[in-house]
This record gives sequence, structure tokens and C-alpha cells, in this order.
Amino acid sequence: MHREINLSGGEITLLKSLGLSGSPNPGRLLLEQMGEMAEAEFLDDLTGLIGQGYVLADKVNVRTMEDVERAVFRVNASYARDLKEAIRPGRHEPERRRRRRG
Repeated sequence: MHREINLSGGEITLLKSLGLSGSPNPGRLLLEQMGEMAEAEFLDDLTGLIGQGYVLADKVNVRTMEDVERAVFRVNASYARDLKEAIRPGRHEPERRRRRRG
């Protein structure tokens, strides 16, 4: 089943930093990789991805930068293929069409 996922630029950056393999990433390393992103935008994008179920965290509430530092995050494997397509929209496989013989 294919799901249509629309992501913002910040969400795409976050997902690329996390990686789509589903391996756990400590929050402090994620913060180091995000560098220039504003704290409010970072937290908003991260909580949005967690709320949609695209990213999983070992903590229930991730509301401050200190919470992010202490948490471990990973991309939900159930959405990995669809997120990969959403991150790189021009790289999906062309639809296969049936040839009609007349």
C-alpha cells in the first residue's frame, strides 16, 4: 500500500539526519547534525514527525532541547519506504503499464 506523505524542508532534513534504516540515534548526535536549524523549528518538526508516527522515541514527551538530548530516536520501519519516496520525489520508479495487444 502506497501512502502519500508531504514533508516540509525541516522534516526532510531531520529524516536525512536520522537515516531511514531504523537504527537508533542518540538525541545529542541529532542536535549536533542539525546545526543551523532554529530550536523552535527543530522541536516543531521533530514533534510533528513523532505525532504522525514517522519517528519513534524512547521518551514519551520531547518538548525541550534537554529532552531531545536525553532521548533516542529512530525512523519507524513501517513508513521507511514511503518516507524514502517522499524525501526524493523525482526518484520513484515509473508505473508499469500493461500493454494492450490489438
